[in-house]
Amino acid sequence: MIDFYFWPTPNGKKVAIMLEECGLPYTLKPVNILQGEQFEHGFLAISANNKIPAIVDADGPDGQPLTLFESGAILQFLADKTGRFIAESEHGRYRVIEWLNFQTASVGPMFGQCGHFLGYAPEKIPYAIERYQNETKRLYGVLDERLDGRDYVADAYSIADMAIYPWIEVRWLHEIDIDQYPNVRRWFDAVGQREGVQRGMQLLKDQEIIGNPTDETREAFFGKTQITRGRGRPA
Repeated sequence: MIDFYFWPTPNGKKVAIMLEECGLPYTLKPVNILQGEQFEHGFLAISANNKIPAIVDADGPDGQPLTLFESGAILQFLADKTGRFIAESEHGRYRVIEWLNFQTASVGPMFGQCGHFLGYAPEKIPYAIERYQNETKRLYGVLDERLDGRDYVADAYSIADMAIYPWIEVRWLHEIDIDQYPNVRRWFDAVGQREGVQRGMQLLKDQEIIGNPTDETREAFFGKTQITRGRGRPA
């Protein structure tokens, strides 16, 4: 059984999709990041970076429990555990890992900054909005070109697609017109028809709040709270 520490964010949803696609049994452990639960000592013992998602797999490698944080690492572990959604050939495996890293190193951070300055920042900063929205559009272009003539980013459906999909789903926050990227549109629609994707995307959907944060959430996400809570460090 896997304990799944989750809140409905794009990073959380990628692991939710993988668990549902594989049919792995899991116990949902909500971590309400809007209220600062990610800073509680119990969760910090599982996720040293006080971020969701995280898992504790009672049946990890060699039959030993495994605690794991960082969504990309979790997806790769689950793919290896099940032998699913990652290519069998070495060449194909590294292609999946390449595009998984495209999401974790580029799509997530850049889309996240774009969303921050459009939907979370207390004031509109034109330079920051232009900087990160331009980079978001550039990455959409990279993805659109990659999907030209391909059904999925690494040819066969994989953890790379699962990682990217939830970030495209929140394109409204980034003010992106997906129809300007027809290959991304086609891919997004196809991935969204998968039952495992639909189940993963619906997990705690009624708790999802994106943008327009309360003062409590803004402090937990961006204030000194994130430095001091749970670690006893001075501000």
